Amino acid sequence: MRILEKTVLFLSLKVTKILGKAEKAWNFLKDKAFSLSKCDQNSDKGRENIKKVKNMALIYIVEDDDNIREIESIALSNSGHDVSGFACGKDFKKELAKRKPDLILLDIMLPDEDGIEILKKLRASGETKKIPVILVTAKSTELDKVKGLDIGADDYITKPFGVMELISRVRALIRRSMDTGADKSIRVGNIFLDSDRHIVYVDDEPKELTFKEYELLRCLMNNSGVAMHRDRIMELVWGVDFEGESRTLDMHIKTLRQKLGSAGAMIKTVRNVGYVLEP
Repeated sequence: MRILEKTVLFLSLKVTKILGKAEKAWNFLKDKAFSLSKCDQNSDKGRENIKKVKNMALIYIVEDDDNIREIESIALSNSGHDVSGFACGKDFKKELAKRKPDLILLDIMLPDEDGIEILKKLRASGETKKIPVILVTAKSTELDKVKGLDIGADDYITKPFGVMELISRVRALIRRSMDTGADKSIRVGNIFLDSDRHIVYVDDEPKELTFKEYELLRCLMNNSGVAMHRDRIMELVWGVDFEGESRTLDMHIKTLRQKLGSAGAMIKTVRNVGYVLEP
């Protein structure tokens, strides 16, 4: 009996020790998020970047994991942003109806609604289709990334991620969204891109494109006649540091050419460089 009591006591002490280490590790992560974001905010470069993004971008975090949501909130709040967190899609939608954010961090695996479905609805609504969205998920395959980006995500971050990576991606996306300014309709040859309605016409016939196909075409049309390096196209269309294989771009070019019909011939491959749209 005494041996059993000693065993139970030993195991209890071990569990307490493990839990203690886990708590210390968690507190360390929170402190790290706070100190890194503060350091970034207080540096000359950090202050300059924060000023560029208006210092108070409104960011919604939709994440059911309380710990992850807390770390994201601490890091972004101390980087100068106004942050609101939501544990489920229902609460997020209630707040979205009242106030539109400047950026959304959206987890794919939510308890009440799939993040992909939420993203589809955001892109289908005229009021929310232009809000930048970063998908946050444990799914890390290229297929998962391409699926999310095609539906309309502006960037993709995989768990586990570093605090500095999160801050950098948020800053870059906000900067990109502000740099684009007001969208304008574009015409190149017989292709007409209507930015207000998010529709592409070829000879006045509407063409059904995915979100990323549309963004890819707009990128090429905005740089008509210019041979664009494939890395630059990936950066502008798929976001900073997208780690997809190069065939992702080639696959989208192929389907875009097919959907544009005869006008697709205007998209030309520039050997060892990338692509160019020539009327």
